[in-house]
Parts: sequence; C-alpha cells; structure tokens
Amino acid sequence: MANGASNLVIVESPSKAKTIGKYLGSDYIVKACMGHLRDLPKSTLGVDIEHDFEPHYIQVKGKESLVHELKDAAKDCDTVYLATDPDREGEAISWHLRELMQLPEEKTRRVTFNEITRGVVTRAIHEPRAIDMDLVDAQQARRILDRIVGYQLSPLLWKKIRRGLSAGRVQSVATRLVVDREQEIRDFVPQEYWTLDVTLRRIEKEGSFVARYYGDKRRRELKNEAEVDALIADVQGKPFTVTNVKRVVKKKNPAPPFITSTLQQEASRKLNMTPRRTMAVAQQLYEGVEVKGEGLVGLITYMRTDSLRLSDDALYAAKDFILGRYGKEYYNGAPRRFKSQRQAQDAHEAIRPSNVRLDPESIRGDLTPEQYKLYRLIWGRFVASQMAPAEYDVVSIDTECAGHVFRASHQSLRFAGFTAVYEEGRDDEQDAKQSPLPDLAEGEQLNPTKIEKEQHFTQPPARYTEATLVKAMEEKGVGRPSTYATIVSTIQDREYVVKQDKRLAPTPLGEIVNGLMVERFNDVVDVDFTANMEAQLDQVEEGKIPWRRVLEEFYGVFHKELEDAEEALKDTRIKVPDEVSDEICEVCGRNMVVKVGRFGKFLACPGYPECKNTKPIVERMPGRCPKCGSGLLKRKSKRGYAYYSCEKGAQCGFMSWDVPTAEDCPHCGQTMFKKSGRGRMKPFCINENCEAFVPEDKRGYTRRSAQSKQAEEKPAKGTRRTKGKA
Repeated sequence: MANGASNLVIVESPSKAKTIGKYLGSDYIVKACMGHLRDLPKSTLGVDIEHDFEPHYIQVKGKESLVHELKDAAKDCDTVYLATDPDREGEAISWHLRELMQLPEEKTRRVTFNEITRGVVTRAIHEPRAIDMDLVDAQQARRILDRIVGYQLSPLLWKKIRRGLSAGRVQSVATRLVVDREQEIRDFVPQEYWTLDVTLRRIEKEGSFVARYYGDKRRRELKNEAEVDALIADVQGKPFTVTNVKRVVKKKNPAPPFITSTLQQEASRKLNMTPRRTMAVAQQLYEGVEVKGEGLVGLITYMRTDSLRLSDDALYAAKDFILGRYGKEYYNGAPRRFKSQRQAQDAHEAIRPSNVRLDPESIRGDLTPEQYKLYRLIWGRFVASQMAPAEYDVVSIDTECAGHVFRASHQSLRFAGFTAVYEEGRDDEQDAKQSPLPDLAEGEQLNPTKIEKEQHFTQPPARYTEATLVKAMEEKGVGRPSTYATIVSTIQDREYVVKQDKRLAPTPLGEIVNGLMVERFNDVVDVDFTANMEAQLDQVEEGKIPWRRVLEEFYGVFHKELEDAEEALKDTRIKVPDEVSDEICEVCGRNMVVKVGRFGKFLACPGYPECKNTKPIVERMPGRCPKCGSGLLKRKSKRGYAYYSCEKGAQCGFMSWDVPTAEDCPHCGQTMFKKSGRGRMKPFCINENCEAFVPEDKRGYTRRSAQSKQAEEKPAKGTRRTKGKA
C-alpha cells in the first residue's frame, strides 16, 4: 500500500474513520464503507420463499467504485478488521463486506467499539473475534420479515385504496397505536367532579393558607354541585381545628442513565428534537467531534442500546468527578447500578459520556448548538445517576370542621443532591406551585375567610407525542432501539399520521389503512404478536432458535390471510374520506376539502364537476401586513421554499422571506419579523421609517455570494419582495 500499512480497518462513516485513524498508528489504514454495500434488490422481492426463504443479495447500485477501492486496499493487507457498529445491523454489514470482498476467514477479524476512545479502540484491535452469525441471522430474519410484509401487502393497498401506499410489520403497529388512542379520545365520556378550597387564617398569630376538601373519615370525591353546597352549609361560619400535622423528610433518587428510548423522550421534552434528529446528533457525538487541545474525540458511548449497565471504569470516574467538583455530601456513597428491563438485550452499556471530565461547558465552543444541548443532557443524566438523593421537607396539615377534613401540604427543597446537575422532564403538566404553610400545632383553632368551589371534568387520554409514542412502543415491546426513530418518521412520511400542536393524530388515510389491516391482517398489527416476534428475533440472536423457522411460522399465517383478503376484496375499492377544511368555496359556498395531486395537497370544491374551483393550501400567520395591515399567509414557492405574503396577493404585493411574529415593534407598532431557521430567533423591525429598523444585512443571515443572489428564485407570481415600508 502507498503508506506501507499492513492492516485495513473498515468502519461505516468517514467521521468515525477519521477519529479511529487518529488512535491507530501508521501500520493501519482506516476506510469507510458508507453503510450497506450489499442488500436485497429494490425491484423484486429478493427472497425465494419456496426454497427455505433464501435471500438474493446484490451489490448496492452506485457503490461500485467504493467496493473496488476497498478490495484494492484489502489485497495488500495482512489483516482486515471489520469495525462496523456494535449491533445486529453492524454485524450484518461486516458479514456482507466479507462476502462481497471475498475475504478469507483467516484474514478477517471483527472488532466493535462501545465508545470511540483511544483505550477502547486499542483494546478492541488487540482482542478481535469472529463474525457472530447468530447476530447476522437475527438481522437477516428481521430484514426478510419486513420485506415480505412490505412487498406482498403493499400491492393490496394499492389496488384497494390508493397507489403509493405501504405497509410495514412494525410501522403498521405504530399507526394502530395512534388510531386506537384517537378512538379512546372519541369514545371518552367526561365525568363531572368538584373541588372545594377554604382559606384559613390563624386567630392568635399572623398567617393564612388554603386547604382543600379531602373527605370525611376517608377520602371522598365531590360529584355534583348539590354535594358541594351541602358541605359548604355544614362548615359556613364555623371554626376549623388543626387535627394532624405531619412533617417528614422525603428522598428522591435520580433517574437512570439514558437508553435509546429515554434519550429520545427527554430530547423531545426538553430540546424539542424529533427522535430522528436526536439520533443523528447523537451519532455525531459518538463518532467524534474536533475538541480544542484534544483533536477528534468520541464524546459518548454507542447510542442504540436498551441496557442500563455501566462499566466499573465509568462508575469510578463518576465518583472521582463528583467528589472533586461537588464534594463528599453530593456523592451517593457507593456506585449506583440500575437493573435493565426484562426484554433488554444488554449488549452495550447505557448512553454516557466517554470521558466525564469533558463537561459540556468546557467544550461548548467546539460543539454546534444541537450537539452542545444533547451532550449536556447525556452528561448531566449520567453524572446525576451517581449522586446523592435530593431531600425535601414535606409538611401535611389536616384541619377539621363539622366532621369534614380539609388538607394542605407543602414541599420545599432541603438538600439539592443530584438536582444540582439534572432533573428529569415530564410528559404531563407540572403541579401548581404550593405556598409555604405556617408553623401550626395540633388543636389550634382557625377561622375560614374564603370558600371557593370549582367544577371540573375528567379529561380524555392525551394524544401521543413522538416521545410518548416511543415510550409506548418500548413498554409494549414493539420495535427495538435502532428502529424507534425510523418508525415514528415513517408513519408521518406516509401520511398515516400528522403532527398537530406537537401531538400525533391519525389522518383519514391512516384510519382507513389501519381498519383494513385490523380486519384482514390482525396478526400483523397485533401488539402482542409483534412483541412476541421481537422476542423470537432476540432468541435467534442468542442462538436458541434457527432464523428460518421464525420466517416459516410467520409466513404460514400471513400468506393465508393475504389470500383470504384478496378473495374477500376482489370487487371492492375503499374510498378515503376527504378532509374537510374551514375554507369556504367562493363560487358555491361549500366547505372545501383537501385533495392530493401530483404536486402535493390542495383545496378543491366537493361539488366537482359542477363546481371546479381549487386553491392552494396556505397557513395563516400572526401579525399584520406592513403595507396595508391585512393578514399574512405562509406560502411555498415552486421549489418548496417557504415565504410570507399579504393575503391580498398582487393587490398589495408585500412578500418576505423573514417570518412574521405575534410581537409588535415598541417604537412604530408594526409587526416584527424574525430570521427563518431552527431555534429561537430574536425579532426585529423591518419598517425603514422606524428608529428600530434592522437592515437585511444585519439580521443574522450568512453572507451570500453574487452568484447565489442571482440564482435565488423569484417569489410566486402576483407578489414582489419589498422592504416593508409603512
């Protein structure tokens, strides 16, 4: 070889290759295979079902030169180390590489890195192993199962519902979860209940507080106003007596370090990141980031894991860091270990920083904003997991009047413990803040100064967010860490599910497809059946059952259901109901409906062919047009770029690439705009006659070349770009 290296290391990505290459000497050359180089063909099923489900793999198109390059590099090397990701997919990629490159077994070694640090990489290279065919078989079984369902079931959906639809073994179950939740919400019958609060004032000393009705001798719920009014009549004008004062110190333990699903959930709650984006940024942190003074550094351990296990080295490093940074009282006293869930594969550690001493603030300047936020989340969660519990002083006071008990409680932080570093987010709303309670004693008399009653109704279960859907899939055993993000993205890309106010709702198309699947392919969309299938794949990975048997047992039932469905639906075409909008047809007065055409969605009159009126779908924005004061709309250009224009169109002519906000300029009162893009942007005024006017070149956009300015596409016909003069 050109540099005289006698060993070739093949990884999946260039950034990972660059990081690992830094740790290995000149005797190693590191190259990236860019993912799969061999796979099932796209144009055909690629599986010979009649001959024991034999797969037919072909070289991925467009990667011929890369394969040639890797083969040439391997010729002159004594050993080829296959260092793809440490999971089923990575194991399969290594096996495909060996087969495609025709590498002799004696020359081929398999190595894995749970974290990309010098010590771990060096140790792995000196402790190679053979390719684990049980892992490969588990991946093959999953790939073939998904291929059979997708390639044999999707054509049925094309014929019976709409072309271009797809079905998937796991995506169909995820869609069903969303549809079932929507049905729960529709079927929900609210139940009335009431709360009764009384403001109590001390007689001999200063101080008052609010207590809520608890019950009589036991807890009681107030179901209607008549019960509340009767209770008020009982206590009206009578003194209250303190019957019980309970003071305790409550300890709260930290959450365990992240696994894939909890990382996706927490990033969604705290950072507003989608599961797919979370995994993309985590991949960057795992593969390596350029850190000043350190060079390329892999900052976190492998991010596709369902194990809560932590290595002894990581636990001791956390102990030393906590003792040095926070002091002895903040350390738990002993390493805290967490038990993984029953179905966890436990192949890797939990997600943690590779070097706990690289705290987020010290390397913030080396990270992108997203990398910094996610690394801070991972680092904080791991450090907190080894810290002392937080302690709270909890006071609970029971007061009694006419046999009715009213209770007040308050909680205050006594010792921060792990919360000095990290607190876990919640999917539900936080509890209302409680006011401190006076120092009362049992037997003390109190006077009521105010009685307030309030009616409530029980609420239906909330729609899933992306985070809670991932949580539900994990709890039910549907999918695995490497698939959660893809599943959530796929059901939205297929338009079976849409995001509304950050929550997932099924589309009419999603409900129709799910209804057909439930009726005709109940096993495919059954949660327990799918979870059992995942468990069988785990058994294949453990070498307990042959992978072809799993396929055989599944296909027998699936093929029969497919034949029955074809026969039952041979003369049937299922119509997807139109989504009715709030837009009124100017021609005939009907509510327009959403249609899908060659170029995406648009609004059409349901009176076709009598009425052929159509219009594009636009989104109304906050604020007012700077030129005429009319409303503002979000539109899309022919190339798919968003811009914002006056609702009067060519009659006004205002158009801007900046995003209108709900804020008004404090100087001129016009609507303020902000820079387009991700994250929170500072609003600015675009009124040239205002003293707070911000010129375009000062709004935070990167400077464009003259060529790029000339190439910038023109806005849609009927609008023109303006400076937004008053």
